[in-house]
Amino acid sequence: MNELEQLTELCVRLGAERVAAGTMAAQLQKRATQMAAERGVTREAAMHYLLEVLVKGRQGLAPESISSHRPPPSMREKLVALFQAHYGRSPTVITRAPGRIEFIGNHTDYNGGPVLGAAIDRGLWVALAPTDEARRRFCSDQHPEVLALSAERLELQTGAHSWTNYPLGILAALPEHGCRAPAGFDYAVVSDLPPGAGLSSSAAIELASALAFLALTEQQPPRDVVVKIGRHAENHFVGVPCGILDQGVSGFGRENHLVYIDCRGPDFSTVPLPAGVRFWIFNTHTKHALIDGLYAARHRECMEAARGLGVAQLVEVTPEQLAAGAEKLSPVAAKRARHIVEEIARVHAAVTALQADDLVEVGRLLTASHRSSQHFFENSTPELDFLVDALVDVPGVLGARLTGGGFGGAVMALVDDRFDAAAADEVARAYADKFGAAPDVQPMRTGNGAEVIAPAAPAQR
Repeated sequence: MNELEQLTELCVRLGAERVAAGTMAAQLQKRATQMAAERGVTREAAMHYLLEVLVKGRQGLAPESISSHRPPPSMREKLVALFQAHYGRSPTVITRAPGRIEFIGNHTDYNGGPVLGAAIDRGLWVALAPTDEARRRFCSDQHPEVLALSAERLELQTGAHSWTNYPLGILAALPEHGCRAPAGFDYAVVSDLPPGAGLSSSAAIELASALAFLALTEQQPPRDVVVKIGRHAENHFVGVPCGILDQGVSGFGRENHLVYIDCRGPDFSTVPLPAGVRFWIFNTHTKHALIDGLYAARHRECMEAARGLGVAQLVEVTPEQLAAGAEKLSPVAAKRARHIVEEIARVHAAVTALQADDLVEVGRLLTASHRSSQHFFENSTPELDFLVDALVDVPGVLGARLTGGGFGGAVMALVDDRFDAAAADEVARAYADKFGAAPDVQPMRTGNGAEVIAPAAPAQR
């Protein structure tokens, strides 16, 4: 049950009719987002206060001031509490890795092209402690039932335990990159990433798990190796043929910067983000279907296009070469190739515009990226298209596009100071009128990349 459904049920229990309860729940979500932005508190604290206002109002009591509430526990405190509750001791290693926003460069990474992404200030935290037994135990805040597995072999998990395939994939990938995997251990993970929003919780859990396993075994490979371990896990164990974007941004993120990846190396660098711009994420809660085959189908279609054009990867094709050779391709492969070739050009143009502080051009490129995803790569959805259409007409929105693999998930809006929580609420209301449920709307800030929290992180190499 998602947050909107939970709030609706609460309003029903407090005496509201079901239709009115749904409206009240959507208003609570929007007001919590607005209050968090206005008062500098977490959205969780704002929602806690609003629910107290609602409940005490029904009881004829006055709520306390929001400032008098005890701050919610930190991610580290939540993680340690979860670990102690399940394993009866404290962890010896704690790591964190951020989610990411795909800024521009949709599906260019596995085609050898460049990409820009931003690490955000939310992500996943992993706790680990060794055991003397040949057993590995896993739990999370989303799936608190402990899964115990033999340390002597690795097997793909299904159903409710399928989330463990990400840390298991890291264990399988470590020896492939000259690193040792730990034997027996207890493992826990907590997250403050909104689920299904296309912010790459998969890369975050991969990077946080990799750093935890390496810290436990006192290994310090260079950061680019850690990133490659994460990608190997997702490609070869989980089975998603992704490129290096997600792991690279989670690994090399830097506050107030974008991560630029030349995926042919891969080579990683950062580009300063101009002052005065922010991100807003509009999560549709529609299904992300990457492993269901749509992502893999786009990968196959791009490889087919590259073969038809006589190159190893589409990064080798210029727009002129594509125009001259398009008749060699099927109509579908030609559309996929057009998106990739033109998207690569948009990434280069975006870097130039960012360096010149030309935010109008940056925004134009972002929206053009979405239109290409919509019409040529066909990994958008009616929900995502509606949000982009609505957002680009709002003052203060520089540009908007789907973020992540597509086929559902979220839209990212790049905005300036003219766009605020009230403007976000207007877009959310229009979406709810069209689709019957409001999107989850959240402002996002950039953050730093994956790190070891405890013990102290070793020097970066």
